[in-house]
Amino acid sequence: MSTITTTDMPPPVHRYFEAMNRLDGSGMAAPFPADGLVNDIQREFWGPDAIKRWADKESVGDNVVVTKYVEAKEHYGDYIVSAEVDGDYDKTGLPDPLVLTFYFSLAGDRISRLIILGNKPGY
Repeated sequence: MSTITTTDMPPPVHRYFEAMNRLDGSGMAAPFPADGLVNDIQREFWGPDAIKRWADKESVGDNVVVTKYVEAKEHYGDYIVSAEVDGDYDKTGLPDPLVLTFYFSLAGDRISRLIILGNKPGY
């Protein structure tokens, strides 16, 4: 595992976060192939159409953006990015700041899989 800067992230990961911060659901879905997967806190969205619907509702609809990158690392060809996010969503019971971890798997220049979790500190 090696720590990287956000500027070292591969282009599809970088494009995903740029689109997220522009509140651009189409841009968030664009890096995924036809059989791409987003798992957002145990909910699955397969393919660009479903991913765009998810992005439009969950990210764009709630104005969710990255406010700070906490950590980025490469791990056996995957890219793991922890980031503080904020937006216009119900924050009841959520930590402040809310830190989500984005686990990206790539296939060439595409994001084949993105798993998003709100992790808790380990031991």
